[in-house]
Amino acid sequence: MIHDYMQKTIARQVSCSGIGVHSGRTVQLAVNPAPTNHGIQFVRTDLPNRPRIPARFNKVVDTSLATVIGSDGFIVSTIEHLMAALTGLAIDNALVEVNSYEMPIMDGSAGPFARMLKSAGVEEQDAPRCFFVIDKPLELAEDNKFVGIYPAPHFRITCSIEFEHPLIQFQECSVIISGDHFEKQIADARTFGFLQEQEYMKKYGLGQGASLDNVVVVGQDRVLNEGGLRYPDEFVRHKLLDCIGDFSLLGLPILGHIVARRSGHAFHHAFVEKFFLQKDAWHTRTFDAHSAAEMISGKQIAI
Repeated sequence: MIHDYMQKTIARQVSCSGIGVHSGRTVQLAVNPAPTNHGIQFVRTDLPNRPRIPARFNKVVDTSLATVIGSDGFIVSTIEHLMAALTGLAIDNALVEVNSYEMPIMDGSAGPFARMLKSAGVEEQDAPRCFFVIDKPLELAEDNKFVGIYPAPHFRITCSIEFEHPLIQFQECSVIISGDHFEKQIADARTFGFLQEQEYMKKYGLGQGASLDNVVVVGQDRVLNEGGLRYPDEFVRHKLLDCIGDFSLLGLPILGHIVARRSGHAFHHAFVEKFFLQKDAWHTRTFDAHSAAEMISGKQIAI
């Protein structure tokens, strides 16, 4: 939201451990405060010289099963859930240390990351946030996939999915991405997969860390997880969570309405690439308390 017009970081280091959903490896993760204009950067603490990489769209090297960033021969995989938590809490600056190539999956959602970050305390910094302000519609469509972004005085995502499965079918969710909305409506939505895909994944060495503790497993006619779903439409809410994480790689917060239909990591990345080529569709700007209040109230201001 526009009232988050100053940059933020966390007040102290927080850490956790978990397993990588594909590697099955135990991973140690620490998130540290960072100065203004630092952005989100990842550090591989297990490699010589502790190489680091910014969480930016031009560092994406793979989107087949997750969002993977890489540079100079090293990668950090499955960053989208932590990135969604940072974005949902309006945290602009942080240094993320990880001792493996894959992030921990935790419970398959962004909830554990969001609660960990909040436990550190979110601290306002002495510098304004710079926003991408959307001036006119920008769309990308291919086959049955679609992503568009439209002018709006806040950051909203509308996401829809459609699967030929009786437990999913068509689902749609639309949320303004602010702390309260994100935490209550999106953060705890878990990643999901189909039981019949399990053998294929194991055959190719994938999903080694996947279990009912971190993936919603969809059988032929029921969800196999004890307790069922956290939301009636948890599937689309998790896809919306992925959207938040993927579009955070623009590098700046957004003032606009993103609409995503049947999209995924690869298509999100293609849209972000088009976004930067279409510079007449947006501009960047900062806000102060007065201009932010006017934007919230819907008054016409020079943007």
